[in-house]
Amino acid sequence: MARAGWPAWARASDISDLLRLSVPIAISRMSMMLMGITDAIVLGQYAPGELPFILNSWLPMGVSLGFGMGLLLGTQVLTSELLGIGHKAETGRIFRRGLWVALGLGVVLTALVFYGAEPLFHWIFVTIAPVSDAADKLAPEFIATETAKVTRILSSGLLAFMVSQVCSFYLEALRRPLLVTVVMYVGVVINLVLDLAFVGGWWGVTPMGAEGVAWATTGSRWLLTIAMFILVVVMTPAFRKSVAGPLGEARRQFNVGIGTAISNVAEWGGFNMTYIIATWISLAANSIYGYAIQIVGLCFMFYLGIGSATSVRVAEAFGRGNADQIRNASRLGVAATIIMGIILGIILVLFHGPISRILVRPDAVLNGIVLAPAIASLLFLAAAASIFDGLQATASMALRAQEIVWSPGIIHIGSFFIVMIPACYMLGLVAGRGAQGMMEGAFIGMAVAGVSQTLLLEFKTARLQSKRAA
Repeated sequence: MARAGWPAWARASDISDLLRLSVPIAISRMSMMLMGITDAIVLGQYAPGELPFILNSWLPMGVSLGFGMGLLLGTQVLTSELLGIGHKAETGRIFRRGLWVALGLGVVLTALVFYGAEPLFHWIFVTIAPVSDAADKLAPEFIATETAKVTRILSSGLLAFMVSQVCSFYLEALRRPLLVTVVMYVGVVINLVLDLAFVGGWWGVTPMGAEGVAWATTGSRWLLTIAMFILVVVMTPAFRKSVAGPLGEARRQFNVGIGTAISNVAEWGGFNMTYIIATWISLAANSIYGYAIQIVGLCFMFYLGIGSATSVRVAEAFGRGNADQIRNASRLGVAATIIMGIILGIILVLFHGPISRILVRPDAVLNGIVLAPAIASLLFLAAAASIFDGLQATASMALRAQEIVWSPGIIHIGSFFIVMIPACYMLGLVAGRGAQGMMEGAFIGMAVAGVSQTLLLEFKTARLQSKRAA
């Protein structure tokens, strides 16, 4: 029972369950972003001018990872449904199906990214790049070549990422998120050690700049995958014999994932395309805007924990057919996201100076611009943008847990491709506002996505409640 005067979704037991699920998931997911932040910080201290090569490489890499994560999400959703009705022993078939898809995706995407990187970036930076007036902009051919090298190294870890992702989805759905968290943070430590060796030149290793970051990321990702797979084999029913699933279960599993994959391609592709636009302005604009977005991405991991936990709770209620629990779980997730956004925003505003100096060394200069103060000036807007970024994540995940697949994807495409990318181009490049204009364009896109997804979630849950009453 909720306290008198409190909404029904604010029951102490529900809040406790959300926290119990979301905190380990957020900490685990944050490890993914911490690897990226670690890469950026090490580059910012030792080779700040090479960050654009890493950021630009995430156009094909981010789209590939986002597509894979989305398609594999059905493993988590269907496993949660079976767990919610007490059929844990039958979840092995869900994992095995997801594993085969992960292996196939890994092989295909690796080939596409590895062989497509060189022509893609030559087209982007040499063929269609608008003329920039940056005084010391590097030759477009050099930017294209260096970005392609980094991308090819990163692509060798795509297969490992897909397998580790389906393992982590499965473990989290079985309410074993702590296992994932421990493994992921071991990976963060390994990644940092490799970064310091390959980029910082520690222990006598020749510094390799951005390429060193790529090798560190790839090596740590493979080690993570091996550890995660062993945990799944030993501690879950993943490879134990299970009864055949109902007719159409496989189609359901990947229908849920297809919509998510499209949304991820729109969101990740949209954000990574903005790095390209920033590079068209100048390498300094790319670095300043890129570091600010990295901070938004770090905040996003908190929201992703809330969204993932909300998705699990909604999927369990959906499996039971309980409309009241679906509505309450959804609203609690949205409320928790807003509260978390306010907390994170206050931290970014209060500590914007120290945060910027952690990201890059205070004397780092690129294109005649001192990077640290410029990054600090964008963190105010980043704080506001992150709240909307969290709302779109939580709301869209709660919608997909109810098997509402296509509407969230359409909103993502509209928000990030039709709104955000043109806004960044016009404000950052055409209007000449540089990194500030880029951040303003990103804010507009995130705001449209956050408001739209939240309104859609409320409409769908209210409609479900009305149908149940009828």
